[in-house]
Amino acid sequence: MDIEKRIKELEEEIKRTQYNKATEKHILRLKARIAYLKKELEERKKKQKGQARKGVKKSGDATVSLIGPPSVGKSMLFNKLTNAKSEVAEYAFTTLDVLPGVLKYKGAEIQLLDMPGLIEGASYGRGKGREILSIARNSDLILLIFDVYTVEFIENVLKEIYNFGIRLNQEPPKISIKKKDKGGINIASTVPLSMDKESIMAILREFGYINADLLIKEDITPERLMDFLAGNRAYVPAILVINKIDLVDDGTIEEYGRTLAPWDPVFISALENKGMDILKERIFQDTGLIRVYLKPQSGKVDFEAPLILRKGSTVEDVCKALHRDFVEKFRYAMIWGKSVKFPGQHVGLEHKLEDEDIVRIVLKR
Repeated sequence: MDIEKRIKELEEEIKRTQYNKATEKHILRLKARIAYLKKELEERKKKQKGQARKGVKKSGDATVSLIGPPSVGKSMLFNKLTNAKSEVAEYAFTTLDVLPGVLKYKGAEIQLLDMPGLIEGASYGRGKGREILSIARNSDLILLIFDVYTVEFIENVLKEIYNFGIRLNQEPPKISIKKKDKGGINIASTVPLSMDKESIMAILREFGYINADLLIKEDITPERLMDFLAGNRAYVPAILVINKIDLVDDGTIEEYGRTLAPWDPVFISALENKGMDILKERIFQDTGLIRVYLKPQSGKVDFEAPLILRKGSTVEDVCKALHRDFVEKFRYAMIWGKSVKFPGQHVGLEHKLEDEDIVRIVLKR
């Protein structure tokens, strides 16, 4: 039977099944079977020869995709943030292709991608949906853009993103599994679990595991376990942006702020440049970028030209960015900033840096 048809049949069976204690395990197995079949479907599509592949070459210090329904002002926002020009009109589907541009902020060059509007059924290919979501899943950050009149469609768009295997503002599950030849399934955990072992075993069997050692380091849900076993999920940070606030009163904005509080949304008017500075700062922060300033042994620090790195970067990353021989010739580094206890502290290659640290590299003669 066709995999897509089988998936739809299982989804319909879940809808028909009344949820209660007696059916709980059955529904769980159905969900696990759907997750496994979707994994198989994706793997088959990847293997298909001659399949058209569309993508955008990543450039700059980070890549950000603009995702949202049609006519919410993505292109106008894109034009205000970058030096590119995307066609703007007051009707749907103005943007028919992916347009790249660059946001220059705090010394960083952040690639922005203006995408066509996402519609219902996008995760199954409607309206170039799969192409759009394929690009988005490889981004460093997703901007979820809606306007004050499309807030009600947020859940629909989130569903399409979720169905495509993109997990927003989540970390990968803290789970590991090792197949073995015999001995059945052994489950170990470092934290108390809400899921019972019978449910965990049922999900594992649906994914074809008969003999394996499973180690769980978080209180997982069935969905998180299935995501781990599927192995094709993308974990991408996201910012919710509500545009066109110039068209409603303050009371409406406050109400949206309360209902959307878990998302910590950014309210803007691209037309009137309201909230744009806040959005730029959020983009910089949520892409995980930091600025490091270099201090030469003779001369002043150039605060106009920072070295842009990722959060968690070390002195060794600075050395590699400067010259391939610097790691081998490294003696120590001197640091001024938030990552050290006192100014000019001597540190080694493994020292982790923070935003706006000043670094002097001292090399062997």
